[in-house]
Amino acid sequence: MTKFLAGAAAALAGRALFVRGLRLKFERDLAKLNAGDYQPLLGGYADDAVLVFNDGDHRWAGEHRGKAAIERFLRDFTAAGLRGELRDVQIGGPPWDMTVWARFDDRAVAPDGEVLYRNRVAMVIRTRWGRIVRHEDFYEDTGRIETLEQRLSERGVVPAPA
Repeated sequence: MTKFLAGAAAALAGRALFVRGLRLKFERDLAKLNAGDYQPLLGGYADDAVLVFNDGDHRWAGEHRGKAAIERFLRDFTAAGLRGELRDVQIGGPPWDMTVWARFDDRAVAPDGEVLYRNRVAMVIRTRWGRIVRHEDFYEDTGRIETLEQRLSERGVVPAPA
C-alpha cells in the first residue's frame, strides 16, 4: 500500500510540474508575442493546425488552416499592436490528446496612448504530443473587434498579404 501511495503522489507531483512548465512556456511565448515576435508561439503549432476565430467582418475572422495562415493571423495581431495577458490556464487529458482552456485578455493602445480596443477571450486549444492542432478563440464581444478593425484602417494598418 505504501508503494501505491508513493507512486500516486509522484504521479500527481509530476503532473503539477508538467502543468507549471506548460504555463511558463505559454507566458514566455506570450511575452515575445507582446514584444512583436510571434515565431516562438507559431513554432508550437502543427503544420496542419487550425486556428478558429469568432465570426465577424474583420481580418481575423474565420478558420486559418495551416501554419502559413496562422502566421498571417499572428503577423496581423502584432502589426495591430495587440498585447495580451494570460489570466488562467486549465489542462486536461494525456499528453497525446490534451485540451488546454485559457482565459486571455487583450488590448490595443495607439502610439498616442489612446486605448483602441480591450476584450476578454476564452481559448480552447487541442494538442497532440505538445503540438497545437486546433485552437479556438471565443471573444466576449466581437463588435469590439470590428471597431478595432475600423480604427486600424483609419491609421493605415492593413492586413498581411495572403
